[in-house]
Amino acid sequence: MAEVTQLKEGLRPIEDVGLELGLLPEEIEPYGRLKAKVSPSARHRVANNPDGKLILVTAMTPTPAGEGKTTTCIGLADSFRALGKKVMLCLREPSMGPVFGVKGGATGGGKSQIEPMDEINLHFTGDIHAITSAHNLLTTLIANHIQHGNELDVDPKSTPFRRVMDMNDRSLRNIVSGLGGTANGVPRETGFDITAASEVMAALCLSEDLNELRERLGNIIVSFNRKGDPLFARDFKAQGAMCALLKEAIKPNLVQTRYSTPVLIHGGPFANIAHGCNSLIATKLALKLADVVVTEAGFATDLGAEKFFDIKCRVGGLTPAAAVIVATVRALKMHGGMPKPQLETEDLDALKIGFENLVKHIENVKCYGVPCVVAVNRFATDTDKELEWVVEAVRKLGVAAVVADVYGQGPAGGIALAEAIENLISTQKNEFKFLYPLEMSLVEKINVISRCCYGASSVTILKKAKDSLEKFEKLGFRNVPVCIAKTQSSLSDTVNLLGRPRDFEVTIREARLSAGAGFVIAIAGEIMTMPGLPKIPSAEHIDVDENGIIIGL
Repeated sequence: MAEVTQLKEGLRPIEDVGLELGLLPEEIEPYGRLKAKVSPSARHRVANNPDGKLILVTAMTPTPAGEGKTTTCIGLADSFRALGKKVMLCLREPSMGPVFGVKGGATGGGKSQIEPMDEINLHFTGDIHAITSAHNLLTTLIANHIQHGNELDVDPKSTPFRRVMDMNDRSLRNIVSGLGGTANGVPRETGFDITAASEVMAALCLSEDLNELRERLGNIIVSFNRKGDPLFARDFKAQGAMCALLKEAIKPNLVQTRYSTPVLIHGGPFANIAHGCNSLIATKLALKLADVVVTEAGFATDLGAEKFFDIKCRVGGLTPAAAVIVATVRALKMHGGMPKPQLETEDLDALKIGFENLVKHIENVKCYGVPCVVAVNRFATDTDKELEWVVEAVRKLGVAAVVADVYGQGPAGGIALAEAIENLISTQKNEFKFLYPLEMSLVEKINVISRCCYGASSVTILKKAKDSLEKFEKLGFRNVPVCIAKTQSSLSDTVNLLGRPRDFEVTIREARLSAGAGFVIAIAGEIMTMPGLPKIPSAEHIDVDENGIIIGL
């Protein structure tokens, strides 16, 4: 057993965190005392360094009971550092919409948290604002082109490119713009999405430098002309100015955990309408600076992990060394039919029924040939009997399982998990592979994902979606990954089908082309790209005290 260092709580000047990683002073661009941008020159300088081990943290199907995936991710990085590893954590940036809504922030909790929590959850270094501006600049240029003669013969009725903002506002989902006479534009139906759903966000997170970003931005299909031909952002000469707005946003952000473990936070694409992972730039830089890199993908294995493997790893040439599947007794019991108010009561019967959900997620990771371990994230209300049953049931499947309590114990609560991962990497063969080859048709890819990752018995693609998929292939977008957008609350495309649904059908009702991001989106069920606020939003509890400290966040 490796010697364990007792990490001390406390934050260091961000320059010290960067220097310990091996960054040079000129490569660290401070934004205050506790956060910084990392210069692109750092990536070039360390390009020949060997890659560290990449560990993905994913989860079972999320429930209102909470799984604590981000908290586990943060604590695991601290635990690896306590074991003497040079480690980095790579996460997405929180969107302010969920922060002020119902979900809350995305910086962990308890003794497993990243700092400065309040700044990260709010404006941070302005990346999401820059993406919002770049996206809306493009929509403005399109509208302006139509206003001044429409030389490209844009069909206003077919212009799908909507505006975005980083806030939940259901009243902006569907609007009419251009009212008030000819001087105020051409009236048309449109709307707003949240910035995390923007294709500009997805393109930035899959670009490795400004040149690639400029190309991806230019490739965004924003409209069609009256002949039905696609019109790209480059047709409106938008990509240069958009790149100028994103010049700083493309640089990864360096922060730290409560125990001063280094963290790169960069990008925040949704895990259904996009790929749900932090930026390739951040991940690849971390792999060159650290021995161990811990990262996460949005939601569960059927959404975030599938897209991490089939989109991000494919585009970036990444090979994950291991995967961690986060599960909780509470979530398992909820998938077993137990109501949320009763979750504090011990119930092995509900636990056993809900366990089938976790079994499916283990099977999903095994489909990719990646060694995996289950982290049972401990809650205070869990009983020893429940925890022991889950660990033993997972081990009977031939998979390692460890109880972790990084929320309550910090790094000490994740040591056993970190050691289990180290053992996994050294003893199990890694046979990482993609779920499908790019040569498959788009329809075949949708079928493979639906049947293998979701467990669907059949797939129905409605005519509207089928026509779109055929059109995309004719436009030359057959050999791209597919990003299926569906509910995160079920393995199926139906929200209330908990546990492990069987003999269900996935229905693809719509398909969209994200040519800039480089994938096709297939939409199953109703997907919300502009969330609304709950009856009592979190914003009602947030304030600033007399000392200027943000409270209630």
